[in-house]
Amino acid sequence: MQKHLLSFRRAAALPLFALTAISIHAQPASFASLPQLPFDTAGPVLRAPAQPQKPFTVAGPRGVLVGQQDGTLEAWVLPVKLLSHLAIEARIQGYTVPIDVNAQAAQVEVRPDRTILTYSHIGFTVRQIMFVPPAGNPAPGLAATGPVVLFEFDCLHPTDFTFRFTPNLAWMWPQRNEGTPGVEWVAPDPRNPAAAHSFYAFHTDYPDLAAALTIPGAEPGILAPYQERPRDYPVELKLHIDPARDHGRLFPLLMAVGMNPATATNAALGATLAQLNTQIPALYASQAQTYKDLLAHSVSIETPDHSLDEAFQWAVLSIEQLKTHVPNTDETALVAGYYASADSARPGFGWFFGRDALYTLYAVNGYGNFALSRAELEFLIHRQRADGKIMHEYSQTAGAIDWQQFPYEYAAADSTPLFLLAMADYVRATGDTAFLAAHRDAVEKAWSFETDPAHDTDHDGIYDNSQGTGWVESWPGGMPHQEIYLALLDQQASSAYAYLQTQLKDDAKAKAAEQRATTLAKTINTEYYDSDRSCYAFSRNVDGSLDRTSTIYPALAWWDPAGGKAILDHTENCLRQFVASPLNTDWGTRDVANTEKIYDGMSYHQGSVWPLFTGWAALAEYRANQPLAGYQLLKENANLTRAQDLGADTELLSGDFNIPMGRSTSHQLWSSAMVITPTLRGLFGISIDAATKTITVNPHLPASWDHATLHNISIGGQTIDLLFTHSGAQTTVKVLGENPAHIKLATTLPGANSFHDGQLLIERPAVEVEPEFSAPLPGARTESLRVLNETRADNRLTLTLEGPAGSSFRLPVFVNSHLRKLDVNGAQLQPPTDTEKQHSNVPQLIATGSLPAGQGFQTLTVTLTW
Repeated sequence: MQKHLLSFRRAAALPLFALTAISIHAQPASFASLPQLPFDTAGPVLRAPAQPQKPFTVAGPRGVLVGQQDGTLEAWVLPVKLLSHLAIEARIQGYTVPIDVNAQAAQVEVRPDRTILTYSHIGFTVRQIMFVPPAGNPAPGLAATGPVVLFEFDCLHPTDFTFRFTPNLAWMWPQRNEGTPGVEWVAPDPRNPAAAHSFYAFHTDYPDLAAALTIPGAEPGILAPYQERPRDYPVELKLHIDPARDHGRLFPLLMAVGMNPATATNAALGATLAQLNTQIPALYASQAQTYKDLLAHSVSIETPDHSLDEAFQWAVLSIEQLKTHVPNTDETALVAGYYASADSARPGFGWFFGRDALYTLYAVNGYGNFALSRAELEFLIHRQRADGKIMHEYSQTAGAIDWQQFPYEYAAADSTPLFLLAMADYVRATGDTAFLAAHRDAVEKAWSFETDPAHDTDHDGIYDNSQGTGWVESWPGGMPHQEIYLALLDQQASSAYAYLQTQLKDDAKAKAAEQRATTLAKTINTEYYDSDRSCYAFSRNVDGSLDRTSTIYPALAWWDPAGGKAILDHTENCLRQFVASPLNTDWGTRDVANTEKIYDGMSYHQGSVWPLFTGWAALAEYRANQPLAGYQLLKENANLTRAQDLGADTELLSGDFNIPMGRSTSHQLWSSAMVITPTLRGLFGISIDAATKTITVNPHLPASWDHATLHNISIGGQTIDLLFTHSGAQTTVKVLGENPAHIKLATTLPGANSFHDGQLLIERPAVEVEPEFSAPLPGARTESLRVLNETRADNRLTLTLEGPAGSSFRLPVFVNSHLRKLDVNGAQLQPPTDTEKQHSNVPQLIATGSLPAGQGFQTLTVTLTW
C-alpha cells in the first residue's frame, strides 16, 4: 500500500518554509481520547469467529465502512471514498517481533447500533468499535463526517501501533476524480489557538474537495521533504499506548470531507475534526436511541423457531441501515446494498435502485415504517421521466453530473409496474389516500406509459421488453422480446391501478383497469403455457414462438395477485418445479434449472442463486397452499443471516455450492426483504386493509409450533399484537392491545369459525407432517429432502418427496384429533425419539423410509390415511 505523501503537483506550489514546517517532528495534538461510552448491551447481538475472507458492513445515512473481518476496510463519507486498505501493525516494548494486528482478528460482533472487531494477541487485545451516526446536516462552515471508528487498547506493556492506509479521496463513480490526492501533515499553529490540532489533510488540484484524518495523540509516519529523491512512502499514523494511562479509553479515528470550497480548507477540516471529537458520545447516544426506537416500534415475531425470529429482526435492521441521504437534497432513499469497492469507485450496489427498493417496500410496509415508504416513493416520483417511466438506477453522485448522458437511469422496464404495485401496497397498509391523491399525476403518468400501445410492439396487449430490461440483462441468443416476468408484473400492476382508482373514486378507470388485468391473465395463459413441461415459458419472441427454458420467473404470478386470485391456470407442476432440485438448492433457488443447456451455476443470470428468487418462490408456495415447500424456501433465506456478512443477506450465490459469488454484494437490500415478506404474507398469511381496519390471516404455521406472536402491527392508527395458539384441532388467532374490538380479523381458509370476542378460530388438519431441515455447511452441494407437493383429500394426506437416491428420511407426524387408526404407504411409522419429544409440540409418530436407489435425485410418494 504505497501512496505519495505529498504529491509533486501540490509540493511544487508550496513555499520552502511550508515544506520545512511539515517535515519537522509533529507537536502534540489537541484532540483527546475518550472515556468509555455507555454502550448498549441489551439489544440483539450476533457473534462469530472472525474469518478474514468474509466481509462486514457498517452503514448509515451519511457513511459506510466496508471491509473484511480481518479489519482491512475502506471508509466512505458519502458520496466520497476517503481511504482504503486500513491495516494495523504493533510493536510491544521489549518484544522485538513486529505484529500484524489484522492477522490476530479473533471475533466479529454485530449489534444494531455498532459492529465490533476484536484482535487478540498474547500481549494485547484491541477492540475496533464502528458505527455510522444518524443523518444530520453539517453545521455551516464545517465539513461532512460519516463513520465513527473507535479503538480500545488493552495492553500488557507499552505498545506502538502503526495504522497504514491508502488515501483515496474519490467521488463515487461516475463523477470524475482527480487521481491520487496530495497528503500533508497539518501541525498546530502556536500563533492561532483555533488551529491547535494536528492531522493529515488530503487535497486535490481543485478547491472543492479535501479531507482530514487523525487519531488523538497520533503522529505522522515518514514525512519526506521536497528536496528528497521522489519515491512512494506509506501513509501512516503512529500511536503510542501506555497501559497505565490509556487503559479503558477510546481512541477515535477522526474523519471529515470538505465537498465545497468553504469546507475544503484546512481550517474548516480541523474545526470539523475537533467538533467530531467532542460530539462522539452524543452521536453514539443518538445512534443507540435510534435503534432502540426502531426495534420498539417495528413488527417482530416470537415463535418456537428462534433462528427465524432472529433472521426476521436482523432483516429489519439490515434494510434500515441502507437508508441513505441523497446528496445535495433533503431526501432519504434506499440504496441497493454495499460491498467493498476495491480499486473501483462504487461500493457494491451503493446506488439508489428503483426496482430493488420497490420490492423492498413490501417488507417495509410489513414491519411498519410507513415514513420510509413515503420517502422512497417520493424519491422515485421526483425522478419520474416526463413520459411517466419510473427510474431504476441513480448514482449517489448523479445530482452533480449530467446523469442523462449515461444509460442507467431508465434502463429497466419493470420499475414502472412495480411502482404502481408498491403504491397500492402502501395505500392498503396505511389507508393514506391523501398521499395517493397528492401524487395522482405520477400514478396516471406511470399507467399511461405502461399501457402506451407503442410499448406493446407485438400487439398482444402486454407491455414488453422494448422499454428496457425486464429481469435478465444478458441472455444466450439475444435479449428476450417479452419475458413472462414482465408480463406477470404488467397484469398485477393493472389490478393495482384498478385498486388505486377505486380509492380515488374513479369507478370507470378502475373497471377498465380490472378488465385489462383479466384480459392479460387470459393472454398469458394462452401465449406462455408450455404443455410439454406443464409450466410456463421464460419468454415469448416477436413471432409468437417461445423460449421454453425452465426458470423461476413464473413464481411472480403469486407476488401480489388481486384478492389472492390465481393468475395462472396450470400451477401444480410449476409449484413442484420451484422447490425441486433442478431449480432449488439447500441455500436458495436458481433462476435457471440445472437441467438446461444454458445453465451455468457460476453465471449471473443463467443459474446462480438469488435470495430474491427464493422469496418469490416461498410466497408462491404459501399462497398456493404448499406450506411445507414454503417453509423450506423461507428457511433457506433465513439461514443466510449468519452465512457471510453477519446480520445481512447476500446478493447471490453459486448454483452448485453453498458459497456466495466473489462479487456478491454482501449487504443486499432486497435479499433481507425476502425474509420479511414471505414470513408475514406467506407463513402468517397476513394482509392488511387499513381503511376498514381488517386483518386477513391465512396462517400456515409449522405443525410443531404451539404458539406464535406478531408484535407491533400498525393498522388504522393503532398498534396491536396477534397471538396464534395451536391447541388440538384448532388454531386460535387473537388480537391483543388497546381497543381490540376495533380490529376485524378475517380469513379465506376453509373451516374457519366466525370472528367473535377478539378471536378467530381456524380448523387445523387432522394430520400434519414437518420435514427436518438444517442449514447446509459452507461449500456443500444440495442434499436435503424436500416436499414437492402435498395434497389433501378426505382422510388422506399425500406427499411427493424428493431427495438424493437411496437417502433415508424422517417425517415427524402430528395428529391433531382423535383417530381410530393411521396408516402409511411408502414409509413406516415409529415412535418419536427423546430429541424429537423436545419440540414445543411433540410429534406422535415418525414416518421413516428411504428414497429409491439410482442416480441423482429420486422421488417417492408417501400417503397417510386415517
